[in-house]
Amino acid sequence: MSPNTPSLCDAALARRLVQTQFPQWGGLPVRPVAEGGQNNLTFRLGAHLLIRLPSAERYVAQVAKEQAWLPRLAPHLPLPIPRPIALGAPGDGFRWPWSIYDWIIGDVARPERIRDPQGLAEDLAGFLLALQAIDPTDGPAAGAHNFHRGGALAVYDAETRAAIAGLGDEIDAPAALAIWDAALASAWDAPPVWIHGDVAPGNLLLRAGRLCAVIDFGNMGVGDPACDLVPAWTMFDPPARQRFRNSLALDPGTWDRARGWALWKALITWRAPDPAGPAARRVVAALLAERGCGYTS
Repeated sequence: MSPNTPSLCDAALARRLVQTQFPQWGGLPVRPVAEGGQNNLTFRLGAHLLIRLPSAERYVAQVAKEQAWLPRLAPHLPLPIPRPIALGAPGDGFRWPWSIYDWIIGDVARPERIRDPQGLAEDLAGFLLALQAIDPTDGPAAGAHNFHRGGALAVYDAETRAAIAGLGDEIDAPAALAIWDAALASAWDAPPVWIHGDVAPGNLLLRAGRLCAVIDFGNMGVGDPACDLVPAWTMFDPPARQRFRNSLALDPGTWDRARGWALWKALITWRAPDPAGPAARRVVAALLAERGCGYTS
């Protein structure tokens, strides 16, 4: 079993942690969340709370970061984000700090649940603009805590070039390298802004087909917003992509770097099992098709 997959045993551990440290909630039922993501083991705690346990040591730093910053960001945003309710300590055989949050009602943004892609693109752009407008003073700069989201793409240069070479004739290598080189050729030269760091379908919640909340801010930080533009290719068809782009009105170099972020992530998950692998290949196809149409950034 994958260490990122909640199990009945994990639920028992989560229940013990709650009973030991937060006895006021000790009688509430604990059950795994079906679409809970990879960085944390996530469990419903009763009807209104959520337990998140880091699934590996590399995610531990995100616990304190979310506890500190989410309450400060929330009042400035147009949609709900997770609200920390309690901070748990290591115990009962679990080595790391963990969190309890409020439960936000909504369904993750799977394609079949998106009724209006252009409306979603506009709503998501509005959320990102509001996030970028928040004062970034003292916010966490890009680094290992968020896998360099908001930082320089060059940190992934060797990995990306190796992935392209390793795919051989499965990919149009010259076109992929041209996208990557264009991404590396520019840099964010404006003041740093807040980023979410992982704007993916599993972190966007829908209600009645519309965006109702944004969750999982473990990769948040301040820096270059290009990484938050990746949904242009991972979620949106060309008309919705254009609406997303028009709503954000960022400079061409930022979109070049956004393509780089999308390309890097797709290349390193190219051979992952379904659904990640096929989704990655669709992203690369969209990036290459867009280049084939002669985009000018």
